[in-house]
Amino acid sequence: MKIGKIDLGEKPLFLAPMEDVTDPSFRYICKQFGADMMYTEFISSDGLIRDARTSIKKLDIYEYERPIGIQIYGHLIEPMVEAAKIAEAANPDLIDINFGCPVRKIAARGAGSGMMNNVPLMVSMTKAIVDAVKIPVTVKTRLGYDDSSKNIVDIAEQLQDVGIQAITIHGRTRAQLYKGTADWTLIGEVKNNQRMKIPVIGNGDINSAGRAGEMFDKYGVDGIMIARATYGRPWIFKEIKHFLSTGTIMPNLTLREKVDLAKMHLAKSLEIKGIPVGIYEMRRHLTNYFKGLPHFKETRLKLVTSLDVNEIFCILEEIAQKYEGFQPENSEENSEQIIFGQNNL
Repeated sequence: MKIGKIDLGEKPLFLAPMEDVTDPSFRYICKQFGADMMYTEFISSDGLIRDARTSIKKLDIYEYERPIGIQIYGHLIEPMVEAAKIAEAANPDLIDINFGCPVRKIAARGAGSGMMNNVPLMVSMTKAIVDAVKIPVTVKTRLGYDDSSKNIVDIAEQLQDVGIQAITIHGRTRAQLYKGTADWTLIGEVKNNQRMKIPVIGNGDINSAGRAGEMFDKYGVDGIMIARATYGRPWIFKEIKHFLSTGTIMPNLTLREKVDLAKMHLAKSLEIKGIPVGIYEMRRHLTNYFKGLPHFKETRLKLVTSLDVNEIFCILEEIAQKYEGFQPENSEENSEQIIFGQNNL
């Protein structure tokens, strides 16, 4: 599969852009486990234009992350074009336009998946951005705004016609948010539409290696994007690749491996963001690495309250010692999605 000149190989796996999740330290971890293409956290066009510190910081990318995309969102053409140029100057491999975020404060303004209520504007905005930058432009979107307007087959054609070089489709409408089950039927229709020449990437409810294999086989998508299932389980990329190459389920990580992973992730977060920010932003990750451990409440409380780096590393080592011999359930058999929000610990 290629996006422009970016060769991602066969059946590539994408890490979805997620606010407050896909920061550089988490991307570093996902890359270690085989993510083929990653994205920054999604960035507001208004924030980039105002030179807002938090938005500009999200443009930071590292050579070892490549290929990597910067995803932007907004509801007006001119600010989005300007934001795309600012993002291009950060030297990503591509620019992705977010037409998929269903969060009310974004969609209600007409940005994200709210743009699906105004397809002509969506298409005009996309064309303006494609014309304004020299690197590939891609789009992430949904099936439609609601059940009465699942018009993704037509939208995909129009977006291709104005120059995007790949499209990612989440198998829900904006109205569904993240409820119910993702419907890949229309994703398959887009992929199998003879007019479509660009790669089609499927997204939604990929929470196990078996599920990923099924979607590749059943719908013929070029790639798969994974979002919520990576949270607390970045090794899912390795699990999927193992399954695709061998047809067998990879053994789950041992508790010792998870502790070592948590330490590496924390160290990377501290290296990039320092104290205390590197600690604050790790709290939502740390406890999820140990989901399912019995009688964990007291230890969890320590992990999400301590600001002492040495103490946190000691707590992690204590987890390994306290639960020595404990074998977590196999990820494939215990693949319940982790729903999270910006303020979750």
